[in-house]
Amino acid sequence: MGKKTIGDFKSMVANGEKIVWLTAYDYLTAKMQEKAGVDMILIGDSLGMVSLGYDTTFPVTMDDMIRHCQAVRRGAPNTFIVGDMPYMSYQRSDEEAIANAGRFVKEAGADAIKLEGGGAMIASRIRAIQQAGILVMGHIGLTPQFMGQIGGYRAQGRSASAAMKLVKEAKAVEEAGAFGILVEGVPAVVGKAITERAGIPILGIGAGSYTHGQLLIYADMVGMYDNFTPKFVKKYANVGEVLTNAFKEYAEEVRKGQFPNDDEHTYKMSDTEIKEFLGAIDK
Repeated sequence: MGKKTIGDFKSMVANGEKIVWLTAYDYLTAKMQEKAGVDMILIGDSLGMVSLGYDTTFPVTMDDMIRHCQAVRRGAPNTFIVGDMPYMSYQRSDEEAIANAGRFVKEAGADAIKLEGGGAMIASRIRAIQQAGILVMGHIGLTPQFMGQIGGYRAQGRSASAAMKLVKEAKAVEEAGAFGILVEGVPAVVGKAITERAGIPILGIGAGSYTHGQLLIYADMVGMYDNFTPKFVKKYANVGEVLTNAFKEYAEEVRKGQFPNDDEHTYKMSDTEIKEFLGAIDK
């Protein structure tokens, strides 16, 4: 099956088919996700916490994002991938936003970019990037790059006025030219209201079941990132525990001299070559 396009996503919405979206940051994970048949992969700036060990997404650079996006593209050549615009890669001007968005397409083969926010400045950036011929995914609700303004990593839209603000932001992002919107960390009723009023695909992460598709951070849903687990995450596996136990078993066997076993885990020489080798080394 070929890579999906925005036309395919629109058809999926029209036919009531849910869009499956996951994050990935490396070649191997992307390769497995493509084998699993996910519709889209996001190279999220969450790599700052999941892959690089930062406390927040703020330190992530464009070079970080491009390198990881390149790895994901190599692992998933036939999957629609979205590159996440990191902090201060688009906020300063339309021109800088276009240039950095272009790097995702030109250097990493991304199909689209994503940026956070829903105000007038963000609408200007979306419009400019879209007019430069690059697909833009919006992102509203819980937006980590605006953590200071929204009061930390917490659900949004929980009052009537805050919910109305998000509905208006979604419409502004759509009117600016975004091909879709990620809605994060809002009550299901808010996700439903945004989805019902949208003319573009609405993807949710912690936004309820009514959105046109779902996103999860892969390290959360397989139990690899355990610093904290958002309420909206379902763990489908505990890979972190499996890996930790494997590392412990390996360490124990090495320390006890049980690994490697020369009969199973080493290369062989013929008796003739061994005799010749030992005879030569003793001279």
